[in-house]
Amino acid sequence: MKILVINAGSSSIKYQLIDMEKENAIAKGVCDRIGISGSKLTHKAAGREIEIQSPMPTHVEAIKMVLDALVHPDHGVIASMQDIAAVGHRVVHSAEDFTSSQLIDDKVMDIIRANTDLAPLHQPANIMGIEACRKNMPTAPMAAIFDTTFHSAMPDYAYMYGLPYDDYKKYRVRKYGFHGTSHMFIAGEAEKILGRKNYKLVICHLGNGASISAVDSGRSIDTSMGMTPLEGLIMGTRCGDLDPAVHEYLCEKRGMGIKEFTSYLNKKSGVAGISGVSSDFRDLTAAFEAGNERARLAMEMFSYRVLKYVGAYAAALGGCDMIAFTGGVGEHTPFVRRFVMDRLGFMGLKYDAAVNENPGRGKIARLSTDDSGLLAYIIPTNEELVIARETLRLIEGR
Repeated sequence: MKILVINAGSSSIKYQLIDMEKENAIAKGVCDRIGISGSKLTHKAAGREIEIQSPMPTHVEAIKMVLDALVHPDHGVIASMQDIAAVGHRVVHSAEDFTSSQLIDDKVMDIIRANTDLAPLHQPANIMGIEACRKNMPTAPMAAIFDTTFHSAMPDYAYMYGLPYDDYKKYRVRKYGFHGTSHMFIAGEAEKILGRKNYKLVICHLGNGASISAVDSGRSIDTSMGMTPLEGLIMGTRCGDLDPAVHEYLCEKRGMGIKEFTSYLNKKSGVAGISGVSSDFRDLTAAFEAGNERARLAMEMFSYRVLKYVGAYAAALGGCDMIAFTGGVGEHTPFVRRFVMDRLGFMGLKYDAAVNENPGRGKIARLSTDDSGLLAYIIPTNEELVIARETLRLIEGR
């Protein structure tokens, strides 16, 4: 059985066709510059990569190009559209309406649209992707897999803010959390490693967007991102946790309106704004090693914020069996892992410095030593596989 996974952005669509028998992607690619001149499809299958340049005025044309590529006699991987059992869509926000993935019907679509005000940058694109697939594949079952639902088990004292309660009831102001598909995948892999269902796990999903979660026996009990992905860790271009009074102070000093300032916090801040170098940790690492002090500062600030959340979530869990690093930074930046692990000796952590520096790429790597009191692992994430698994579960009625 084959599941098509769609991750639609405002001007792009990423896709994978996953063979669920072996749980491997048999084709993947991206449509870039939808609605913009120079739009193109990059399609990878059977060890080949092809690039097709063609106008894509909307997501409908883009999806049509994806489907045509999948069945193409030269570079396709399936005989016909009937070989696609279902389509799984990444959708950012479920609010409190859903606590799990959903098969898409008109009622579900209405709720997804109604939650657009909670994710105005992402939800409209997700909706366009679903609508484009429904138009091109009217008979195929489709599922919505939300970034937020994995965190829906958080207790109220963890997700509520210190604001008047009416703001929660009337305007749905609370912590929701994101990166749920990644945290769900890592929790599942950690359970396999530990060989038991009862465990306490801190997951560090570290990339350009970054979040940490506290997972108790497969349930997320807290996470660092909040009502939006801006809360929590310092990230590539996001500021993370910030004194709210800074908003008024800097808006006045810089002559900004609230919308401009919110964009400033999301797109001009984080390690890019601190370092003046880049949001990419490969560039930051190179600059740091060359003696750039602001690059050092950015990397240490980022790592220190990770450390603080790890400690806080170990306390929230009442102990910790494992720390898992994932995401582009978590998997490929030894400095960040080293900074964090060097300071967790009080929790019994001992780690292999050589493995941390060269753990290999794209595979699970144990960082902690045999005599360590706390396990530490690198676990590469696979969000697309989670979406495909959830879609399969739904169409099979499980």
